Amino acid sequence: MDLRKLKTLIDLVSESNISELEITEADGKVRIVKSEAAPAGVVMQAVPAQLAPVAAAVAAPVAAALPVAPAPAAETGHVVKSPMVGTFYRASSPNAKSFVELGQQVKEGEAICIIEAMKIMNEIDADKSGTITKILCENGQPVEFGQPLFVIE
Repeated sequence: MDLRKLKTLIDLVSESNISELEITEADGKVRIVKSEAAPAGVVMQAVPAQLAPVAAAVAAPVAAALPVAPAPAAETGHVVKSPMVGTFYRASSPNAKSFVELGQQVKEGEAICIIEAMKIMNEIDADKSGTITKILCENGQPVEFGQPLFVIE
C-alpha cells in the first residue's frame, strides 16, 4: 500500500468517530487504531499478508511515521475547501470545458468542480458568490478533507 493511500486512511480515522479500521489487500494488511493516550494520535499496525495468521504486528505513532507538510500561507478572500477525501477534477470529463476559470464570476450553489470518492463523482458547489481569484488544485490531484480548492472574492 502506498504512503499517500495510507496517509488518507489515517486522516479519515483521525477525523471520524470510528476508533479502528482494518483493511486487507493483496500486498498486505493495515490496521489503524486511535490511541487512547493522545486524542489526536493514531497508532498504525502493519502485517504482511504472509504473516496475517501469526498476528506479528509493528506499531508506530503516526507523527513519527509520516512527514509533516508545512502549513500553507493563509489565503485572502473566501476559501472553498474540500468536503471529502478524493480526486479533484475541474471538468465533468477529460474533453469537457472546466466548470470555472480564473476571473470567472460564480453564484452561490453553482458547480465549480468534481471530487471523485469511491468511484462516485460528487459535484462541489460554490458556497459564496464572487469571482474565482485562485485555483489551488491541479486536475486529477488527490485532495484531503478540508484542503483549500478555490479562493473566491
